[in-house]
Amino acid sequence: MHNITLINGDGIGPEISQSVMDIIKASGLVINWDIQSAGADVIEKEGSPLPQRVLESIKKNKVALKAPVTTPIGKGFRSVNVQLRKDLDLYANLRPCKNLPGVETRFSGVDLVVVRENTEDLYAGVEEQIDENTAHSIKIITRHASERICKFAFEYAMKNNRHEVCAVSKANIMKLSDGLFLDSFRNVAKNYPNIETREILVDNLCMQLVQDPTRFDVLVLPNLYGDIVSDLTAGLIGGLGVAQGANIGLNYAVFEPVHGSAPDIKGQNKANPTALLLSAIEMLRYIDEKDYAQKIEKALFKTLSQGYKTQDLGGDLSTTEFTQKIIGNLN
Repeated sequence: MHNITLINGDGIGPEISQSVMDIIKASGLVINWDIQSAGADVIEKEGSPLPQRVLESIKKNKVALKAPVTTPIGKGFRSVNVQLRKDLDLYANLRPCKNLPGVETRFSGVDLVVVRENTEDLYAGVEEQIDENTAHSIKIITRHASERICKFAFEYAMKNNRHEVCAVSKANIMKLSDGLFLDSFRNVAKNYPNIETREILVDNLCMQLVQDPTRFDVLVLPNLYGDIVSDLTAGLIGGLGVAQGANIGLNYAVFEPVHGSAPDIKGQNKANPTALLLSAIEMLRYIDEKDYAQKIEKALFKTLSQGYKTQDLGGDLSTTEFTQKIIGNLN
């Protein structure tokens, strides 16, 4: 039996969390869920969207599954995701991007992986107000962080039979910061002679992704570019509702979907649990429950290929109806 932290989030978080717990239970795998609430719903009671008890739970269990939480835009509390990554040193963001059966998209044959540095760059939120008309956001790139994310990308490629790692930057303009990232990539690549390498500017990458995403295999990027590009690639396979994610460090791992908390449909039984379920499947592989991961993935794919979908994917099933279809396909 595994002890795993479940951050059930806010908005639609509790609904899709329950769906995933029900599917995993029906598969026969026993997990002791340490359920922790976080996000907008706990701020008034505990003064923070990420109470210390949540961090302590993850540190104890080492692995967490996290539903979406609300992040205020332009004001309010710091992003829960950013704080988790910083406090637990979850330096690698992993975003597999692959077509799903039964989900119509503009492209077929998409099968790429975005590996995003998670702890620095502009996205880390190091900002200062200079005066009432001027604000600075500081871009921090270090060799340590750049080399370890590049090593993560190459190791992932080796373990998953990928043939190429492509470094993404804007080193033609930001010659010092992105130049350092690119130099780190080249240094790490020397240790992986059997993996092909490529370098591309981020604007060119975006253009090529919307022309033919099958040109790419594993992409490794600094934090901000990785955030943008990973959502772009999610659009290639049907949107954020089917996009999985993971944040991984040396000691801890947090698996989560990348879509928002959708408070506008909270409690309406409309939410699509696919992205959280795919994240949970990746989590099961991480904890060496590969047979259960394959069993659940097979049931999900069968359900989608049968045409059963929630409303956001063009279907008419509720969250609970979709969940029951998946459970019915477990065998």
